[in-house]
Amino acid sequence: MDKMDVRQVKSKIALSWSGGKDSCFALQELTNQGFEVSCLVTTAPKETGVTFAHGERIELIEAQGRSLGIPVHIIHCTFDTYTDDFRKELTQLKNRYQLKGIAFGDLYLDGHREWGEALAKDTGLEALYPLWMQQKDTLLELSKFIDSGYRAIVIRVMREKLSDEWLGKQLDGQFLEDIQKYDICPMGESGEYHTFVYDGPLFHEEIKIRVGNKLKEDLSNRLEVFLLE
Repeated sequence: MDKMDVRQVKSKIALSWSGGKDSCFALQELTNQGFEVSCLVTTAPKETGVTFAHGERIELIEAQGRSLGIPVHIIHCTFDTYTDDFRKELTQLKNRYQLKGIAFGDLYLDGHREWGEALAKDTGLEALYPLWMQQKDTLLELSKFIDSGYRAIVIRVMREKLSDEWLGKQLDGQFLEDIQKYDICPMGESGEYHTFVYDGPLFHEEIKIRVGNKLKEDLSNRLEVFLLE
């Protein structure tokens, strides 16, 4: 379903939410198109306080939901049961919010889209991809995000692609200039980098955060981010 097709479905939907720039920009696009985003859906490993997608503390995702005025639903799952757990929880959310679809912030990776479309079909929902584009358009998309008024920082990088000096960088004009020096997707679609959005047009108030240590993990480096109360 491309951007024009998405416009045919004006209804209550869920949005798969990582806390980063892509899901945030997807929310903006869906809002512009007149959809009612009834809930944000985030996955987290069982018995941890961080998310599957980017490794943020769940309290940061919940703070985003409060500032956006949209309920956050955390799906606790394991790697082996990820799809089944997501499907079960999404079915419950469909009934609770009378959902007609679920949206994803993926840009161009066909495998991700196929997974989301299969998940939606299994739960009787439409799969929406409001940001879907060709890979060649990702630099323009990054420029649009930077100019949009949203504020985000880099919280995770793929170690073989970017050094830990990128952790904590703001997504701004300098970032746009610097990222073009590397042979990676400017939007980090393959996980080259991940972000956390803490302010912007749809946020009622800025999320106050502080950063901690830079941590080395299996294939990535991650920045600790804490919510300031």
